[in-house]
Amino acid sequence: MSQLKSVQEKLRLVRVLRLLKKTYTYEELSKITGLPITVLNRYVRGKVLPSAERTKELLSLLLPYINIEEEVRKRIKFDEYGFFDNMPVLSDTSLMSLIAEEVAGRYMDKNVDKVLTAATDGIALGVHVARELNVDVVYAKKKKEVGVEKFYEVSYVPSASGSVTTLYLPQWALKKGENVLIVDDVIRSGETQRALLEMCRQAGAKPVGMFFLISVGDVIERLREEYSIPVESLIRLE
Repeated sequence: MSQLKSVQEKLRLVRVLRLLKKTYTYEELSKITGLPITVLNRYVRGKVLPSAERTKELLSLLLPYINIEEEVRKRIKFDEYGFFDNMPVLSDTSLMSLIAEEVAGRYMDKNVDKVLTAATDGIALGVHVARELNVDVVYAKKKKEVGVEKFYEVSYVPSASGSVTTLYLPQWALKKGENVLIVDDVIRSGETQRALLEMCRQAGAKPVGMFFLISVGDVIERLREEYSIPVESLIRLE
């Protein structure tokens, strides 16, 4: 194992411990790992990193205690009208990093060149996934940036608003022939994501997949049939 890979695995263990610490006490983690509470505390705080051998042992012990889908579901907050808030998911950097690892594993063989999303809620997931894939992340905005001369531009009418929305992406952000992974935190109607696919078409880039933290209804199946590319979500809400 290279030195870089060794450090990455150690940091992964720290993220796993920090995530588990939100559910388990130090006493419980000590029983699972067989390590003193003081040692676990230093790992969680990042004061000390374990050896490569201990890292491997601890990951094999602790990963079975993490169900990423369950972790996401229990953080989603619903109000009395059925609307939900996923900020507790997006703001949990340890959880987001582990989600990104899973997404990167699914699309590693697609030779992704860019991760594309829409501002603003998709940016957190986009950054984490792009980092795991070791590629750049670019995102479309609803306003033109000053200082940018040429944009890809797509207008559409969101069904929830009934007014025209336009997304803009600088033309330097996508190049012809690039393999693009589109990600977002939530997909409901798919209108925003279709706009991102249209931007890929304008650029001559190739969408190789789409991934979402949360999908609502059967939109995933409809997009998969319409575009014949992998379209996935971590959890589905009806």
